[in-house]
Amino acid sequence: MSDKPYLLTDDQIISFVIHGYHIVEVDFPDGINEMVYDEISQLENNPGDGILDAVPKLYQVYDHPQVRGALVSLLGKDYQMSGHRHCHINPPGSRSQSWHQDGVNQRHHQVRTVLAMYYPQDVTMDLGPTVIMPGTHFRNAPTDFMATYANLRDQVTLTVKAGTIAITHYDIWHAAARNIGDRNRYMLKFLFNRVSNPVEPSWNHDPEEVVSLTSRFAFERACQCSQSDHYKERGLRHKMWNHLLGRGKE
Repeated sequence: MSDKPYLLTDDQIISFVIHGYHIVEVDFPDGINEMVYDEISQLENNPGDGILDAVPKLYQVYDHPQVRGALVSLLGKDYQMSGHRHCHINPPGSRSQSWHQDGVNQRHHQVRTVLAMYYPQDVTMDLGPTVIMPGTHFRNAPTDFMATYANLRDQVTLTVKAGTIAITHYDIWHAAARNIGDRNRYMLKFLFNRVSNPVEPSWNHDPEEVVSLTSRFAFERACQCSQSDHYKERGLRHKMWNHLLGRGKE
């Protein structure tokens, strides 16, 4: 099946540039989410990077045309799955996780790596959902400083249905909330990398229609922030957009 019908639009790419994430609600075959959840539940130990071999049905998850279409749109046709992946288990009675970035804590304007977080079960507030902070892929903060933060204004709580994949910029701030429910909440974290610099848009790009959409870079805020921070983000947004279009060399 071709990935082309599932490529992202200009509006969706612009939203990713501004907010740092994209949600894919995948139309998986009946039963696959339940089977993945059950197979993970039966594992004696967390296999870490070996989770793909331990639960081979995950190949079907990340090879789905909806998922591939989003990844091609953000990373190019020759993107690659990283060898690092992990099954994050949030058990009943857990404590909230501290805010953190998985990236290098450095402002930049590229989309080199994304996280693709798959949830094989419905995630409700009581099950300890992942929480992300929109726009923070353009910010850098030492992890020790971030550990002092609790709930942040404009944070997004990923209460999602089974089969959802949240694709985020590698540098976005995120954390797991505490699980006060009665069963494990699983999240499968896979990393995908860009292999080559973009030379043209890899999504469904319409040069005529996009002109009016790019005004979002100047006026839309991912979260409440100072005018100084918003000014810096506006510049980085334009640089990221131009880079994705193939207009940037670095």
